[in-house]
Amino acid sequence: MIKISKLSLRTRQILNGFVIVFSVILCLLILPTRLSGMEIFGFSPNWLLIWVVTWSIKRSPVQGAFAGLVLGLIQDGMTSPHPSHTISLMLVGFLSARIQKQRFIQEDFISIALIVFGMAIVGETITAAQYLLQGDRNWAEIWTDYQLIALASAIVSSLWAPVVYYPLNRWWVQMNLLQQS
Repeated sequence: MIKISKLSLRTRQILNGFVIVFSVILCLLILPTRLSGMEIFGFSPNWLLIWVVTWSIKRSPVQGAFAGLVLGLIQDGMTSPHPSHTISLMLVGFLSARIQKQRFIQEDFISIALIVFGMAIVGETITAAQYLLQGDRNWAEIWTDYQLIALASAIVSSLWAPVVYYPLNRWWVQMNLLQQS
């Protein structure tokens, strides 16, 4: 087994890029998957939102918003006629980075779950606002749907957030330590 610390800086950067791309592709592949035990009221985790929060939590707001932009455009390509996910994921990335978790919140699964819960509510609020602006549905119908969707999405996404956060955060911490040495 090759030790990562023995690899050149360029090779580590390529490997890190591979991990980032692979994790995004994995989240994209499991996004439409409905497995038993992963759903609440028919809603599964928002894997891309979880990934954006995981990425943004220790990065600048611009980097978080950019990650949200890229993943939002990819998700919009998968869900074409529906409202944009780009706006909500950009805002989630920006706000997650602004939290400055390392300064205000302890490093644990509960804090990540709480952040993902809050950001899922933010993301679903943006989506509901887009439906409202489209004007093809009335406000009462949107409000009723929003309550169920936002709560179910927030709960299930926050419960599954550590599955994405723990391995990626551990990898990125290791990459940062190697870069500093």
